[in-house]
Amino acid sequence: MCTGIRFDDDNGNMYFGRNLDWSVGFGEKVVITPRNYKYKSAFLGELECRAGAIIGMAIAVDGKPLYFDCANESGLAVAGLNFTEYAGYEPDKVEGKTNIAAYEFPLFVAMNYKTVEEARKALANAVIVAKPVDDKHPTSELHYIIGDGKESIIVEYTKNGMEIFDNPVDVLTNQPEFNWHKENLRNYLNLFPQMPGSVTWGGAKMTAFGSGSLMRGLPGDYSSPSRFVRAAYLNTHYPVKSTEEENIARLFHTLAGVSMIDGAAVTYDGGFEKTIYTGGYSSATKTYYYNTYENPAIVKVALGDYDLDSSELIEV
Repeated sequence: MCTGIRFDDDNGNMYFGRNLDWSVGFGEKVVITPRNYKYKSAFLGELECRAGAIIGMAIAVDGKPLYFDCANESGLAVAGLNFTEYAGYEPDKVEGKTNIAAYEFPLFVAMNYKTVEEARKALANAVIVAKPVDDKHPTSELHYIIGDGKESIIVEYTKNGMEIFDNPVDVLTNQPEFNWHKENLRNYLNLFPQMPGSVTWGGAKMTAFGSGSLMRGLPGDYSSPSRFVRAAYLNTHYPVKSTEEENIARLFHTLAGVSMIDGAAVTYDGGFEKTIYTGGYSSATKTYYYNTYENPAIVKVALGDYDLDSSELIEV
């Protein structure tokens, strides 16, 4: 399972991040796709990085970066999150459409689009095809959050085809569909961060035990619906910050509020699900930040520290 969020600071800079939750890691590392990298798409021929260099968490297979999440120099970011039993990719290419293999979707978006508006318009004519990169890496069922300094959208490819939704809460978790999650927020209209005032019952005047009293009912379990509500609440009410340090703290504290702890939730295969890593991008400094379950210290990788005019993938 996974959780993704987006927000902007008071200067319009985007901060975009996600938790990757699973029982095991995938050998992932930070991978930079430089400006002159040429990518041979499954269906679209050779592609170039028209939106600038890309950075994110990935595994590289046969020279192809398979990004879990990534962002480009132009300030557009994308992350794929589990959407099991709901994703309905095309079994093969569709004539007259922009055909994108499922494994290359985050890279395709980051290579080609500079803003959410660009992506929204272009992807309306796209299909996602259930083509694996090879026999060892089967197609993952995912949906996607795409964000920039102004907004985010959700992309879901289901039996209904391509569906693109505006995302006013800037949050995504897993199944069911995004519209279900957004509607479910109406069950939590009673939640507020303010301290409640005193009340009198008969002759007894009563005050709250302390702050957080009006948060009662905020779900605390690890299910996707509960994490969506919790992430939306935390992301909405976190005060807007100005500095890079404050905003990175916001990103990681918010995602820590929906992170998964080893031993608390068993997966179908009998393992324990946990937050393998938390990663995020600052468009203000063009820097990717991450930490892992085993090492909570935040590591930063700045695009400016590498040769972005190279044509070879850079694995950090």
